[in-house]
Amino acid sequence: MVTGTSVVAFKYRDGIMMAADCLGSFGSQARFRNENRFMQVGSNTLLGASGDISDFQYMKHALDDLLTHEYDMDDGQSLGTKSVYKYVSNVMYGRRNRFDPLWNAYVVGGVDGGEAFLGYANLYGTTYQSDCIATGFGAHFAIPILRKRVDGRADGISEEEAVKILDECMRVLLYRDCRTINKLRRAKVTAQGVEISEPYVLETNWSIADNVVGYGA
Repeated sequence: MVTGTSVVAFKYRDGIMMAADCLGSFGSQARFRNENRFMQVGSNTLLGASGDISDFQYMKHALDDLLTHEYDMDDGQSLGTKSVYKYVSNVMYGRRNRFDPLWNAYVVGGVDGGEAFLGYANLYGTTYQSDCIATGFGAHFAIPILRKRVDGRADGISEEEAVKILDECMRVLLYRDCRTINKLRRAKVTAQGVEISEPYVLETNWSIADNVVGYGA
C-alpha cells in the first residue's frame, strides 16, 4: 500500500490555498517522490487527498466519469464545489456502510457562487466544513497554527501571507512527521480557476538537532 500524508488547506482573501508533499510512502520506505495528491475537478474545485494512493485513484476515476456525464448532458450547467463535496461525501459514507471504505481523508476546496468553500470527508463518512482544514499529522500540528493565523481573519489574508502560512505549517510537519519530505506542491483556487504549482523544495534548518541528546549517535 502506497500512502500520502498531510494536506493543509485554508480560506484566504481570494479563495482557497492548499499544500501537500510529493511523497508516496511504501510502509516506512520513502518510495515515490513525485506524487501529485491534488485533482482539479471542473473549473473552480480542487480535491486534495491523504491516505491510500490507489483509493485516491479510484476516486479520481469516479469523478472523471461524473464530469464526463455532466459534459454529455450539454445543458449549460457545471458541477460546483458544493456539489463535488456532496458527491465525495456520499461516496465515502456509502463505502463505509458497505464495510469497504476508501482509506482516505479528502479536502474539497473551491469558489462556488462567488464564495470560498472548504470541506472535509474521511473513511468513516465524517464530514465538516471550516475555514481551515488539515489531514493526517496536520490535524495535530498544523491546525493550531491555522487557528491562530487564519480563524476570524480569512478575508484579510493576502496571497503572499497565505503562502507564508502554508510554508510555516509544512515546515513544522516536516520536522515532526517521519512520512514526509520537503518537496511540496502548492495549489490555489480563485474565481479565475485552479492553479497547481510545480514541485518546489521547502527550506529547512536542522542546526538545532545538535542540541538533541543522542542525535547522530
